[in-house]
Amino acid sequence: MFKRREFIKSLGLTSVAWLGMGDAVLAEIQRELPLHRAPTFFSPIRIKGKVSSAGKGLAGVAVSDGRIVAQTDSNGEFDFISGNDRDLVFVSLPAGFEIARQANGSAAFFKKLDPSKAEQSFTFDLKKAANSDENHHFLLLSDTQIQDEYDAGQLLTVAAPDVQKTIAALNDPNLFGIGCGDLVYDKLELFREYNQSVQMYNTPFFQVMGNHDLDFGGRSDSTTTGTFKGHFGPTYYSWNRGEVHYVVLDDVFYLGRIGEGTKYIGHIPEEQMAWLEQDLALVEKGKTVVVSLHIPSYTGAVTRYPDRDTLGGTVSNREHLYRMLEGYNAHLLSGHTHFNDNMISGHVYEHCHGTVCGAWWSGPICYDGTPNGYAVYEARGSELKWQYKGTGLDINEQFRVYKTGYHKDFPDQMSLNCWNYDPAWEISWYENGVKKGSPEKKVALDPWSVELHSGPTLPSRRSWVEPQLNDHMFFFKPESTDNLVVEAKDRFGNVYSKRI
Repeated sequence: MFKRREFIKSLGLTSVAWLGMGDAVLAEIQRELPLHRAPTFFSPIRIKGKVSSAGKGLAGVAVSDGRIVAQTDSNGEFDFISGNDRDLVFVSLPAGFEIARQANGSAAFFKKLDPSKAEQSFTFDLKKAANSDENHHFLLLSDTQIQDEYDAGQLLTVAAPDVQKTIAALNDPNLFGIGCGDLVYDKLELFREYNQSVQMYNTPFFQVMGNHDLDFGGRSDSTTTGTFKGHFGPTYYSWNRGEVHYVVLDDVFYLGRIGEGTKYIGHIPEEQMAWLEQDLALVEKGKTVVVSLHIPSYTGAVTRYPDRDTLGGTVSNREHLYRMLEGYNAHLLSGHTHFNDNMISGHVYEHCHGTVCGAWWSGPICYDGTPNGYAVYEARGSELKWQYKGTGLDINEQFRVYKTGYHKDFPDQMSLNCWNYDPAWEISWYENGVKKGSPEKKVALDPWSVELHSGPTLPSRRSWVEPQLNDHMFFFKPESTDNLVVEAKDRFGNVYSKRI
């Protein structure tokens, strides 16, 4: 007689094989398998529904469960096969529609899937925006990273009011925000205080999963996202605003607890890559695509510190992401590092942002000298512009100058830190109205960071913080400091100057 175990083995136990088996067969298999706990077998779920606005169906809208991306038909209806291993169904919001908000202030674009029901229906009723969103702004806030009452107080009473002032100054009805991961610092109960800050902004925020936002202690990466999803929805998804396509990815891959800490790497799993491939297939080549992810795909720290392990600080399979973005005007937006880096690799511009918490709420700057703060982006059609906004600083405050002798490694020169520098910037100094030259860029420490962060006792709140090399320090030796002016012009022609 042909034995059941041999028959099961011959199937290879693929998900396709399970689809054709009855409940009785599955129950028998569960009894036969030598496991302490019977596995949950895949069951297909039919997902159907409609995307509409003012009672009229919207065609061509992408709807997904994180594995399948389906488009609505001419009547706004969608129909696809999902499964009981999915937990959410979400819409890729089309341009020209309002971004709805949950009670916690974050964007509402998803519905919960019931894994026990074989067929489910969902409706997404979208509201047409009152104003054209072809031109719009967004804010990028990375690493609010609150761990205790003090940190939460700093977020709610110092950082968030600054963000409120920026929002009021922009006065843009199409404004939205992106929280770029590490919203909290391992204390997931503080999502409550984080949500309070988002509610203060009165503008929808999209959230990114960070390595400190995980449910720790599970046996695999798949078990780490439950609390985050309960607050904010899927960990990877997309939406559209004007001519720009926005994507959020989850590139934090949890490996488990090792010793007293947790181990993770920067990695985008295949299921997510396959989803992104489907998502981008619906986006016309040549468009601007903005991808937000917590761990940067790459940073200058790789060359600044060549002996360091980069697995937790860059994305191991980034080249595949870059290839997927070929043909687009692509921008990657990241955080995680607590320094500011602008990296340009072919068709991809990566913005690794300074953080809202700076050096973990230990003072006014990140450990590369970048002020605590966030980025302000403007989209005009498909063109993207950006500035870095230091908390408590005017947005035109874009560099800091140090007097001769303050930088101990270059004691005979003046130095400046231009934290949002990229190769398209021009920096010059003038003496008595005459241009004397351009400072020399060197990989170096920020001298204020050396003062605030060096040694085993500084800073007092986070004594493990140490100054870090950066790629945006400049040095020059003026003939005279009388009527000395330093000027920086960014890639968009904005000029920032300081009389020293």
